[in-house]
Amino acid sequence: MTDGPATGPGGRETIRFEHRPETDQSFENALRKARDGERLTVADGVELMTTGTDTDGIDRERRERVLAAADRRRAEEVGEEVTFVANVNNNVTTACNTGCLFCNFKNTAENFENGSEGEHAGFTKRPAESREIVRDAVEMGIYEVTSVSGLHPGFALDEEHLEILETSDRGDLNYKSPNRYETDPGTYCEQIRAMNVDGVHVHSMTPEEAYHGRRGTDWSYEEVYGRLADAGLDSVPGTAAEILVDEVRDVICPGKIGTDEWIEAIEAAATVGLDTTATIMYGHVENEMHRVMHLKRIRDLQDRTDNITEFVPLSFIHENTPLYEYDMVEGGASDAEDELMIAVSRLFLDNVDHIQASWVKSGDAKGLKLLNCGADDFMGTILSEEITKRAGGEYGEYRSFDEYVDMITAIGRTPVERSTDYRQRRVIDPDDRPHGPKLGPKADGTPMLSGEARAADD
Repeated sequence: MTDGPATGPGGRETIRFEHRPETDQSFENALRKARDGERLTVADGVELMTTGTDTDGIDRERRERVLAAADRRRAEEVGEEVTFVANVNNNVTTACNTGCLFCNFKNTAENFENGSEGEHAGFTKRPAESREIVRDAVEMGIYEVTSVSGLHPGFALDEEHLEILETSDRGDLNYKSPNRYETDPGTYCEQIRAMNVDGVHVHSMTPEEAYHGRRGTDWSYEEVYGRLADAGLDSVPGTAAEILVDEVRDVICPGKIGTDEWIEAIEAAATVGLDTTATIMYGHVENEMHRVMHLKRIRDLQDRTDNITEFVPLSFIHENTPLYEYDMVEGGASDAEDELMIAVSRLFLDNVDHIQASWVKSGDAKGLKLLNCGADDFMGTILSEEITKRAGGEYGEYRSFDEYVDMITAIGRTPVERSTDYRQRRVIDPDDRPHGPKLGPKADGTPMLSGEARAADD
């Protein structure tokens, strides 16, 4: 690759990257390989993602051919079912000092300290609060609690880690004693134990959080994830991946772990027996070459571990983020880019069964369109969702089972309630209303919220 100006989603030159969307492959040959089910190269992926590097912009006719190939592959591999999970988000804290330019979820951690005059709209929950939130959600029938939090300086892995941090004389650990803060978040293990209610599936501790939970020690990621598994962790969200190319990470999240360490952490989770997901957050300063390089790293990782249950493309929401405020981007990905991201993910990741479309990021109509571009999963009920909303997302924080069934059947597909790991599945009869979860530890098919039940009765 040659050095040169990268063009961002807004169409203007932004940052000079080494890796550019340039190949010696042809679009037609890449599409033939995709249709024939051959394993794609990075060059193939770039040709499909760009609809050909021989032309400028996205070619509409070529795009439709890529989408059709991906939808056909989806049907061949997973059939006509569209899955979703009954889940709740319980993010523990917004306190964070990492300074990622794509994020508006965090609040500067100093503002949470005792006596601080800094204003913030954030929160930190004690373990007891987390337990109450999850207990209430379990009573409503949820199967999964998802928890992704800011990197609070007072957060330690467990009591041993807390003691190590308290006695360390290193000044580079992003640590302050939890007693300096208005609310003590407890330790990661305490929070995991608190959320482990009545057999609910606990999906938490990203690679970035695992790094935070080992800072100042010589512990391996296997040691960290082993302790978390003992505390009740069931699977690991593969977020904090953003773009797994360091020249992009150096721009958008220089305070985060690098590509190799993210991969090391996911491999460690697999080693101790934890399933993971994988994500990409795209549509900011990166280009199509970076996107496909990311897919290649996920595919290679899955070849080695076989523990990635789903791949989740996350379209960058630009409003209210530093990247937008600093004029580093003019907007997020276009609809065509979103469609191609889903499609090429399906065609390139030949070893990952499930590709997720996000109604939180895209809204209902566009999310349903993405289900015809290669996706087969439609997220979950998400009884609370804060991250996208804080970044300027416009869409809802809760999705009922009835809404899921109506939308999925409207596009001619079959609605299926699933477990986090996809090992439990329940096909839903659209005519057997009202609909509610049955896979959760206390689920009996009752609609999750009383208002949903009333609407069904009306």
